[in-house]
Order: sequence, then C-alpha cells, then structure tokens
Amino acid sequence: MRPQETGSGQRPKKADSATDADSASHVVSRRSFLQGSALAGAGAALTAWSSASAQQIEDALSVENHGGREIAYASIANLQSRMASGRLTSRELVEIYLQRIRFFDEKLDLRSVLQLNPDARRIASELDRERRQQGARGPLHGIPVLLKDNIDTADAMQTTAGSLALAGMPAPQDATVAQRLRSAGAVILGKANLSEWANFRGFGSSSGWSGVRGQCRNPHILDRNPC
Repeated sequence: MRPQETGSGQRPKKADSATDADSASHVVSRRSFLQGSALAGAGAALTAWSSASAQQIEDALSVENHGGREIAYASIANLQSRMASGRLTSRELVEIYLQRIRFFDEKLDLRSVLQLNPDARRIASELDRERRQQGARGPLHGIPVLLKDNIDTADAMQTTAGSLALAGMPAPQDATVAQRLRSAGAVILGKANLSEWANFRGFGSSSGWSGVRGQCRNPHILDRNPC
C-alpha cells in the first residue's frame, strides 16, 4: 500500500518527525566532532609541554623570575641608559642572555641557537673598558646580538646556513652586516638556527629545520615550528 497522504499532498507528520530526529543526530554528531577536535588540540599542547621534565620547567621559570627578566625584555635605549649610569655592564648583560639561553633554549630543547661565541665575554669586557675610557660608540655599544647562521663572521664560530655540508670551516671574513655591527660596538653573541639554506631546499621543507640542529621549536607551543 502507498503511504496515506494528507489533503495537501504531504506525508503524515510521523514521517517528518523521523526526518527531524535524523537531522538532530547529525547536529549532535557535528558538535561532538568539534568538541573532540578542541580537546585533542589541547591534549597535544599539554603533551608538548610534558616533553620537558617538571624540573626543567621549574628551573626555567626560576630564571624568568629571578635571573634578569626586567633586563632581558628591556629596549636597547633602556639598556644603554643603564650602562651609561653604571647600573649595568655589557659583560653582565652577556651573562644574563647566556643564562637565559642555557635554561630556555637548552633545557626546554628549543633548538633555536646553533652555537655561541666563545669570545663574547672577553669582547663585552673590552667594550666596557672602552666605554669608561672613551665613551660609547653609539646606541649598539655593548649590546649582544644573535645572527642567523647564514651570515659570515670571521671568528671562532662557523657559518653553516644550517647545513652539514658547510660545517667545520670558519668564514674567512665578516659579512658586511657583521662588520658594521662590530664597528658599532655590538657583541655578536652567537648564531641562530634557521631553515636550512634559508629554505632553498624545496617546497616541502619544514620552516626552522636544519641538518645541523634539527627542528627549531616554538617556545609557546613546543610541537609547532617557530613560523
């Protein structure tokens, strides 16, 4: 038998109710899916943080609270004001940044720094002496900087562009930007990780990955790249 029709040619209400119930089930399923996705994302973030031990995070937070946070986040102008007044030296500033690299980059395995300049402390001390005797060269006098590891520096550090193919041989001369930074009194503190060959390896590479140091990680979400 054919289903009974109403005078308007529509099916009975019972059939519509079944359709409504079916639509509701799809709505619930979609809502459940979205909720599940959100929880999965939160779980991934928590898992990323748990990859560092509780003691490592505690050490890092201790440094953040007691190891020069105010200075570490200060502007260059503020740092120059402190050094001009004798409240801070370039050598002390270098030590603060080295301490932060040791706790945040190394202990949380951020892999953002490829190498540190073994002469940074000596250079900072020499610049402090120069400031006392002759005054500051300019706004960068005694300021530590990290350079991307595809900028040549004629010192004890290597310039690898993140590639093992270039590891092992220091550059014969400073790049122009490195030379100008030194002339301005900046302290080249080290070399930062980068996308190997500045990402000229192909279209499928991961930003922040290099053969020398591996995948650089986002300090705020450790299972993401920094870009």
